[in-house]
Amino acid sequence: MVTAGSMIANIASYLLHLPASRWLGPVGYGEFASLLAAQLVLAVPALALQTVAAREVVHGRNVHAVRALGGRCTAIVAVVAIALVPVVSWALDTGLWATFAALITAPMLVLLATEQGILQGEGRFGELSVVLAGAGIGKVLPAVVVLALGGDAGFALVASAVGTAVVALTARALAGAELAGTGGTAAGPGSAGPSRIGVGAVLAASQVQLALIALSSMDLVIARMVLTNEDAGLYALGAVATKVAFWLPQAVGVVLYPRMANPVHSASAVRSALAVLVGLGGVLVVGVAVASPLVPMLVGADYAPVQSLLWAFALHGACLAVLQGALLSAIAGERTHLAAVAWVGLVVEMAVMVTVASTVGQMITIAVSVASVTALVVSVLSVRAARAPRPD
Repeated sequence: MVTAGSMIANIASYLLHLPASRWLGPVGYGEFASLLAAQLVLAVPALALQTVAAREVVHGRNVHAVRALGGRCTAIVAVVAIALVPVVSWALDTGLWATFAALITAPMLVLLATEQGILQGEGRFGELSVVLAGAGIGKVLPAVVVLALGGDAGFALVASAVGTAVVALTARALAGAELAGTGGTAAGPGSAGPSRIGVGAVLAASQVQLALIALSSMDLVIARMVLTNEDAGLYALGAVATKVAFWLPQAVGVVLYPRMANPVHSASAVRSALAVLVGLGGVLVVGVAVASPLVPMLVGADYAPVQSLLWAFALHGACLAVLQGALLSAIAGERTHLAAVAWVGLVVEMAVMVTVASTVGQMITIAVSVASVTALVVSVLSVRAARAPRPD
């Protein structure tokens, strides 16, 4: 069920790139894609909050404490998003209106993540799958409608923010009240009581998620800085294959995460997740390589030069998916220091791209090399850590 919900959400997200790339053109699409990447980076607390909320529910935390934490994080992200608008607009050379529209979606995603974390921690995967699918559709469909009516990137991103807010409110009603804390597996029912959860727990998880998201997004930002506008647009389209291979297997981590958070099942859950992610990644790389000749037919002949590199973009995403599985286990076991390896990988990637890369092929080669080595190192460390006694 989670796989189905995730696939619907991700397919919706990928379908947004098809009309956007065609209707906005390479230059306009390059701006659109870079703003989506910036939005993803700012929405890192949403990903972290979902993992923390799910972990706390597994440990028996009261629902009011989880939602209070979500409210505080939403307010913080909203303030940061508004403050960063002029900075991001200057760095990416994008309009203020379009930049604001992109970043204001981030607090909506944080609000939504709270409810997703509650459902995930309780193992209510049926409801979670509905929310995941609704989140994808609610974020994408309004934007596509606006683009179809001739709207620019700014108006499309505003429509996406409104759709996300509606889904967040719907998820709150679906999750209900006073269910968290009744299905914990690592602690007794409600053992954590109504105590307040500190924002520090989300910050610790956020730095893990931020390292991952930065590794999956900074190449797009750097491409806009070091490549021509035309090549940056080509790289942005190729990165769609990266996102396919990265996000499609995410149901694996979602379903196995509650077991990762339970010390009794943690080691076997980590090994199972990594094995499945490696297998799925291989299948997706082959699939993208076979389907690559269809690209000019789907998005236009302007994007034909990137066709032969799509398999490499997919491999990049597959490596990042494995890295994500390993880092999720670090959050579940409260061993967030393992993210240091990913941060080192990010620094290396950015330095090499800025100083060496000048073509699309060089950019993706650097990205794949860094992602594969980082994923291997973190995976080995995560498996070893899961076998060790859990810290008090």
